Amino acid sequence: MIRAVLFDIDDTLVDTRGAFRHALSTVAARYLASAPSPDELTLTWRTDAGGHYRAFTRGEMSYREQRMRRANELHALYGGTQLDDAAYDTWNEDFERAFQEGWIAHADALQCLEELDAAGIPYGALSNAAVAYQEAKLAAAGLGRVPMLVGVDTLGFGKPDPRVFALAAERIGFPPQQIAYVGDELDIDAVAATAAGMRGVWLDRTGDHSVGHPVDVARVTSLSELVHATTF
Repeated sequence: MIRAVLFDIDDTLVDTRGAFRHALSTVAARYLASAPSPDELTLTWRTDAGGHYRAFTRGEMSYREQRMRRANELHALYGGTQLDDAAYDTWNEDFERAFQEGWIAHADALQCLEELDAAGIPYGALSNAAVAYQEAKLAAAGLGRVPMLVGVDTLGFGKPDPRVFALAAERIGFPPQQIAYVGDELDIDAVAATAAGMRGVWLDRTGDHSVGHPVDVARVTSLSELVHATTF
């Protein structure tokens, strides 16, 4: 019996991919000599071949270090000059301004929250970004009703570590087995939540059912399916 829902934020509630696309197009026009298509840029950034963001979520490097490394790898691929500390600060101001301009909710997010409110189901967020940053993102996207319960800065590390799920469960006030955790990344969201004792729900917006998933993980292609796909 599910009595509460925890959400990932980026690309679950908020269209972060679209925001990155806008930010990357902005810095590409200014800093890159041979900018590819916005879609290719976004794929390169989000793939993060060096694994820097996940190293940050494990507490192995700072937020600034991971983003600066990713920026310089992008420049190396597409003809930009390498950024020292001062040049990166300017780059990041341009990037962050454009990124925040793109913070909007997914079209199905508000309806899902309203359905949970109507059913009397409490919800909150567990994210691999800093609490204050994600609170600002939710507010900008019109989703300020979602409380940020745990961020990567709460314990100094993030998902898939089971301790962050345990703390989020404690803060929302239900045992893990009575909580559904919904996120767009199969491994660090749905699978990790399941391993932590929750009902892991993979939000697969691509709808590509050729990609398999563990049988103990629920799969939805839209948040509009959540209430019907999960037993409350």
